[in-house]
Amino acid sequence: MVIPVAAIARVMRPRHWVKNLFVLAPLLMTPSAVDPTRLKATLLGMLAFCLMASATYVLNDLKDRDSDRLHPDKRHRPIASGALSPGGAVWLMALLAAAGLGLAFALSRPFGLVIGFYFGLTTAYSLKLKHIAVLDIMVLAAGFILRLEGGALLARVPLSVWIILCTWLLALFLAVAKRRDDLVRGLDESHRGSLDGYTVEFVDKAMVILTAGLFICYTIYTADKDVMERLGSSHLYLTVPFVLAGVLRYLQITIVEKRSGAPTDLALGDPFLLITLFGWAALFGGLIYL
Repeated sequence: MVIPVAAIARVMRPRHWVKNLFVLAPLLMTPSAVDPTRLKATLLGMLAFCLMASATYVLNDLKDRDSDRLHPDKRHRPIASGALSPGGAVWLMALLAAAGLGLAFALSRPFGLVIGFYFGLTTAYSLKLKHIAVLDIMVLAAGFILRLEGGALLARVPLSVWIILCTWLLALFLAVAKRRDDLVRGLDESHRGSLDGYTVEFVDKAMVILTAGLFICYTIYTADKDVMERLGSSHLYLTVPFVLAGVLRYLQITIVEKRSGAPTDLALGDPFLLITLFGWAALFGGLIYL
């Protein structure tokens, strides 16, 4: 029996594991809490999320294999193209989910419950919720909040309500941008049921609202007295231009260049976005660690 290693690797979508860096964020953004024990726990927690996320990707591709065959890009996915059989996909999903859940509970019971809820929510998304407009993007955004909350549990640090709101708004922004990409490419409800509830005009207005909300929340976060005291810096506001530049660039890619496909691919492939991401990380890290 030949094991389709390349197909398995592709269906697990390792490029999308970058999203799980949100698990590390609570610890890395709290210098006083960083120690070898907590760092090891959060790194293992990120691995658990990677395994569980890959399980949900397999489930999603398995469920959508027929509609994916009609998509110009998704028809090349391993299950849709036949490179990985449905039976093999089921076994792979079960193995990944069991490994992710087992590792999560080995780290801590509360973290295991977060991972379990994440899997339940994403399963519901793949089976039904992704076809309900607005609710679909809300569920996607909730996944990022769960990553953040899970990381905070392992690092044993409190989360500012403002950083939770920033994460939620950013995730909503990226999800809405993805829906716009589907619309401008001529896809309809036959590919994704929720697209029947979106128009380009609605999506553009939603992106403006989310951009404003994100900018305001992040600015308040950098000026919050408790945050400044906990992080040991009163100059976090200096990172605001990087956030604004990054969001505006993403808007430009979405509305002007009309190529807001996979957010991960854009973030890793666009030089301007990479500069703003690394610039923000370098400045923020320098302010709280140096």
